[in-house]
Amino acid sequence: MDIAKLASTAQALVTPGKGILAADESSGTIKRRFDSINTESTDDKRRDYREMLFRTDGVDAFISGVILYDETIRQDAADGTPMVKVLSDRAIIPGIKVDKGTQPLAGSPNELVTEGLDGLAARLDEYVSLGAGFAKWRALFNVSEGTPSANCIEVNAHALARYAALCQQAGLVPIVEPEVFMEGGHSIETCYAATKATLLEVFAQLERQGVALEGMLLKPNMVVSASSASNRASAETVGAMTVDCFKRTIPAAMPGIVFLSGGQGDDEATANLNAINVEASRVGAPWTISYSFGRGLQAAPLKAWLGKVENVPAAQAAFHHRASLTSAAQQGKYSPDMEKQSARV
Repeated sequence: MDIAKLASTAQALVTPGKGILAADESSGTIKRRFDSINTESTDDKRRDYREMLFRTDGVDAFISGVILYDETIRQDAADGTPMVKVLSDRAIIPGIKVDKGTQPLAGSPNELVTEGLDGLAARLDEYVSLGAGFAKWRALFNVSEGTPSANCIEVNAHALARYAALCQQAGLVPIVEPEVFMEGGHSIETCYAATKATLLEVFAQLERQGVALEGMLLKPNMVVSASSASNRASAETVGAMTVDCFKRTIPAAMPGIVFLSGGQGDDEATANLNAINVEASRVGAPWTISYSFGRGLQAAPLKAWLGKVENVPAAQAAFHHRASLTSAAQQGKYSPDMEKQSARV
């Protein structure tokens, strides 16, 4: 295991001002996204949409890496260029989603466990040969009365750590994604408690399984009020409570945190990311705090595109604009007034 190389890749993914585009939607998820714009989800349409994002002029100033789905890492662009080369030619690191989704957790039907460890070592070796530099595995934790349970946290943390160890053995930087789900009506304090319990167990398992922290990244949820909470916390409160939670759970040896947008609206996720970075800077947090947004970067260009080739310039402008705002938030330089600026075409 080349720890120095892993650490270098991890650091490159959290280069100041840059973050990760999560373009790893499963076939079912991207079909739902395309359904929302009345566009059929075909092989060519999925290729055209993702290629449109990857070839947006100037976006490499804001994007350090892209998480791909299995289909995309094997796919060629319309001109025959492999998708991974489209990215690497722009110094954007290709990554790959390697988990196989969630199933009900035995004995706890309201909770989930992520599957995909069987045969993972061989799949990782293949993804390295296809050009991947990092990987991602997501575990999902529902919040309700009695959940997440200690059993659910332990089972998923063990799988996350096993995945991470296998990634590093294969030469891939693992992105470890424990997501405390924001659906429901719970308070930000409840999210804080669930996130803290989850992260403590995740890092205990990573230590137990010998994962080199300097060669991995964490992709957690922000500490936020649930989507249906009666009184949702402000961005400033999100910043303060998220950083406080992380200071109590995340070792300084890990180089970076790349947040998921987690179902938040574009402007909400960006404002919260900005507030977290402002607070992290104020207290001297040891990690680079960045983004690994899917919907938070893609909702605007998807709406502008509508599956039509004549809309590509407008969609690319929307993507560039969204990425530039997210980059500003990564540096603590975002303000809501920036949302009103016109996207370039």
